[in-house]
Amino acid sequence: MGLLSRKVTCNAHGQDSSYFLGWEEYEKNPYDDIKNPDGIIQMGLAENQLSFDLIEAWLAKNPEAANFEREGQSIFRELALFQDYHGLPSFKKAMADFMSENRGNRVSFDPKKLVLTAGATSANETLMFCLADPGDAFLLPTPYYPGFDRDLKWRTGAEIVPIQCTSANGFRITKSALEEAYEQAQKLNLKVKGVLITNPSNPLGTTTTRTELNHLLDFVSRKNIHLISDEIYSGTVFTSPGFISVMEVLKEKKLENTDVSKRVHIVYSLSKDLGLPGFRVGVIYSNDDIVVDAATKMSSFGLISSQTQYLLSALLSDKNFTKNYLRENQIRLKKRHMKLVSGLEAAGIECLKSNAGLFCWVDMRHLLSSNTFEAEIELWKKIVYEVKLNISPGSSCHCNEPGWFRVCFANMSEETLKVAMNRLKMFVDGPSSSTRSQSEHQRLKRLRKMKVSNWVFRLSFQDREPEER
Repeated sequence: MGLLSRKVTCNAHGQDSSYFLGWEEYEKNPYDDIKNPDGIIQMGLAENQLSFDLIEAWLAKNPEAANFEREGQSIFRELALFQDYHGLPSFKKAMADFMSENRGNRVSFDPKKLVLTAGATSANETLMFCLADPGDAFLLPTPYYPGFDRDLKWRTGAEIVPIQCTSANGFRITKSALEEAYEQAQKLNLKVKGVLITNPSNPLGTTTTRTELNHLLDFVSRKNIHLISDEIYSGTVFTSPGFISVMEVLKEKKLENTDVSKRVHIVYSLSKDLGLPGFRVGVIYSNDDIVVDAATKMSSFGLISSQTQYLLSALLSDKNFTKNYLRENQIRLKKRHMKLVSGLEAAGIECLKSNAGLFCWVDMRHLLSSNTFEAEIELWKKIVYEVKLNISPGSSCHCNEPGWFRVCFANMSEETLKVAMNRLKMFVDGPSSSTRSQSEHQRLKRLRKMKVSNWVFRLSFQDREPEER
């Protein structure tokens, strides 16, 4: 072991959390409706498999792109040869245009300010390398994507300080929570370099409000720090309120071409909106020329293949396709989301009202044996090993309230989702439920009678301004 680096031998990669352990259990015993009907159903994977047929239909109609041809002539050799890390100009333009379309063309993106990376994971880590030194901190609102503990910290040496958000206001970011996180970092002698948010949120499945974005921009402006907005789920918004990019708020506040705008950076990917995580396509967008230049050089450690760029530049340049795809994909996500919510309700389980993403933030606090994280993990193990559903416990997302779980719905067939919901209902209604203490039953009854959903399960959009979409 002494011959290996400390980076390799430490556990700072974060992959010993229940989030990744659930995946490991699934891989040992994966569900298959024919070959293994008693296996574990994967509900911990945020993949979008609902609209593959739309992309496959486009590929069938456009064989030149998939066969690497231009005007009937093969360009295989051209694509197979070395390409520099700036990327194909045609792809960068198509990507910038698609990002604008995804935001209703309310803002535009300059391809020259866009850096190509091998997925959003690479994009976020690259930004950490550009913005933070080892030991510097970024503030992240909770709950947050468990993979950030690996992506942001492991190789960069950066630290994460949570911005504690609670169910009392639908896990919204507040001014006081931002200040408390900043003060906590100072107590830990950490230099705060910025704030990172996911918008729409993973794992909440909610869009960030204009009020929150204003709070964030005011905060980073006063503290003279960066803001990273990971907008990887921007095309998955399936109901109101609509998606508001931080770029739109910069424009509204007339902060374009200012020092503040240079400290605002966007991460995007085609992994979620187009369901192409295997293609490894991510981008960084920044108004800071130094960041763009440095990130472009760093991208040589994780490039997107020229073949992938060529194929996707053709697909994204087809505006009829992208318009139809975004609309139809959102319709399918909404329908599937409703299936999950109704299935949970049939089992007596509710969730935070959401309008985006590939998952729901599910409240199972009434199923805990006690209001502790130990009880949450105990329940999670039962769901994985007995119910045979892999879901992600809130503690893996750094939620400060035990009993919340992230449940994905877009990575499986509708039939498999029905099986999963039937299993869950049987678990809740089964023999184990009758052995719960009387106090637990009274607590569940009280929660339902009080209609806690008015403030826990339904987002409070009361602070939305009238013009908000």
